[in-house]
Amino acid sequence: SLASTAITCFTRGLDLRKGTEDVLCPANCPLWQFYVFGDGVYASLSSVCGAAIHSGVITNAGGAVRVQTLPGQESYPAVNANGIQSQVLSRWASSFSVTAGTKNTALEAVGRSVSTARPATGKRPKKTIDKKAGNKDCKADIAFLIDGSYNIGQRRFNLQKNFVGKVAVMLGIGTEGPHVGVVQASEHPKIEFYLKNFTAAKEVLFAIKELGFRGGNSNTGKALKYTAQKFFSLENGSRKGIPKIIVVFLDGWPSDDLEEAGIVAREFGVNVFIVSVAKPTTEELGMVQDIGFVDKAVCRNNGFFSYQMPTWFGTTKYVKPLVQKLCSHEQMLCSKTCYNSVNIGFLIDGSSSVGESNFRLVLDFVSNVAKAFEISDIGSKVAAVQFTYDQRPEFGFTDHVTKDKVLSAIRSIRYMSGGTATGDAISFTTRNVFGPVKDGPNKNFLIVLTDGQSYDDVRGPAAAAQKAGITVFSVGVAWAPLDDLKDMASEPRESHTFFTREFTGLEQMVPDVIRGICKDFLDSRQ
Repeated sequence: SLASTAITCFTRGLDLRKGTEDVLCPANCPLWQFYVFGDGVYASLSSVCGAAIHSGVITNAGGAVRVQTLPGQESYPAVNANGIQSQVLSRWASSFSVTAGTKNTALEAVGRSVSTARPATGKRPKKTIDKKAGNKDCKADIAFLIDGSYNIGQRRFNLQKNFVGKVAVMLGIGTEGPHVGVVQASEHPKIEFYLKNFTAAKEVLFAIKELGFRGGNSNTGKALKYTAQKFFSLENGSRKGIPKIIVVFLDGWPSDDLEEAGIVAREFGVNVFIVSVAKPTTEELGMVQDIGFVDKAVCRNNGFFSYQMPTWFGTTKYVKPLVQKLCSHEQMLCSKTCYNSVNIGFLIDGSSSVGESNFRLVLDFVSNVAKAFEISDIGSKVAAVQFTYDQRPEFGFTDHVTKDKVLSAIRSIRYMSGGTATGDAISFTTRNVFGPVKDGPNKNFLIVLTDGQSYDDVRGPAAAAQKAGITVFSVGVAWAPLDDLKDMASEPRESHTFFTREFTGLEQMVPDVIRGICKDFLDSRQ
């Protein structure tokens, strides 16, 4: 069995990349901080360790857990169990279940970390850098998803291998150039080799030559989904900040549906290309589940991500144009996801009506929204401003570039107490917090949290913020007037305005706010 991965209290199902993964939960996670949706089958937004305690697999003393990825559900129920209240969630794209892991995986994990600490012996290889480094201008981690179905047959399968080999060579594979792996689609997908296995074109060519034809139905959708979810993990050689690409080769048509797989790939930030060879004939079209399968699967239906070749014969002239596409990283629109490409500014009401204990609940809400995003120097960023009559910038977008630092900065915000001038605070934040990043690549969001009537006009400042390209969500508690909240919110106002009577109700809103940000992000990219 494989060694377990040690995870944190906050690791979610969707942070794990394997179908079945053995993990180790730490001890003493704060139960009240767990986000868990469902019962038995949990939405992938849920904390893995939280779900494991909820379902009784482990106690708060931590321990080994096996996590199994499952398809999404229409709804997840709320159930109170083992000290954790799980929450209701309607439709989510993927789920997981938890069972007890085995103890020896835990020992193995410890044993392995010791053995890897020893320096490797052996001579150092001679340096012949340039060829090794590869084409540095081509930034790409590529999975070639080849067709191994009965549709293509043994003979054309070999021609396909030749073509993929030529593409691999022309890409300029190297330690600092593109890395490639191959997955074969047939009845069941099989990862033939990963990104990390080879960093030289010669080795890749040899590995491609050795591939055996599997046969079976062309379950391309199943293979595409599998590849998007499992292939690009850091332990399998995926590199941070490098575009992830799947090139799907299809001879004829798929036996299954590609639409869901396309959605999953986009959620995982993967750019899907489809190379179709020998399009289905008129008679065959009757067997195709969805004639628009190419448009549903590719990253964007803009012509760039689909590529056609009439047959597998004489394909040499098609190699270079395909390589040029795969190397134009500025065109890889799907590398950016809502999780890694947003700036979220929190404007936090510190007025005296909030009170110290409710202020903590507000900070929990801020932390739980921030936690969902991939915060890094090349990813999403978070800032916070507290306001009364005055404004106090707590931290800016560039002050903390890791999630842990952001979360600890949020925890250490001190409550101000005072009046409520929300309009002024919005103007201050637009100018001083968003001003410096307004020309950056990320999409800007402002979340205004308030519990009461503002003493000044909010409509003008909010309109100015929106004009400056900031999407505004208003989150109101207790005495916050609905008119004010709606006046601040971006259009459509209904989906950008949230309200709860009690501060304890903030927790339920977290998934909706995250989903709102993601929806706006996707709508802005279409």
